[in-house]
Amino acid sequence: PDALTRPFWDGARQGQLLFQRCQVCGNRQHPPAPTCSDCVSTDLNFEPVGGAGTIFGYTVMYHSGDPRLAPATPYAVVVVELDDAPGVLLAGNLLGVPAEEAHVGRRVEVVFDRLDDEITLPQFRIAE
Repeated sequence: PDALTRPFWDGARQGQLLFQRCQVCGNRQHPPAPTCSDCVSTDLNFEPVGGAGTIFGYTVMYHSGDPRLAPATPYAVVVVELDDAPGVLLAGNLLGVPAEEAHVGRRVEVVFDRLDDEITLPQFRIAE
């Protein structure tokens, strides 16, 4: 985390997704940026968004690249469009199911995976 991204990571640590919202045009954006990607305003606030969404795309990882991840392979990395932020995409791992369960259009919901005291990763599971 740095000064620009800290609110996102602080929210994740508290179990909440926070995306930037432009106070001029209403645009939501992620990842965080110093200016609005639509109108270039610098008047941006971090606001909560719900964690339900749809798989927009995915890839299945068959090679870990890191021996610590080898037991988890194969696993799916999904790119999700959240219902509360149309057009904004968030990537994460698909947890709790075999990688073959990832399909474009499948409904998912965010879960938070605490790595350490500073970093909690937003990840996804199949929606019930």
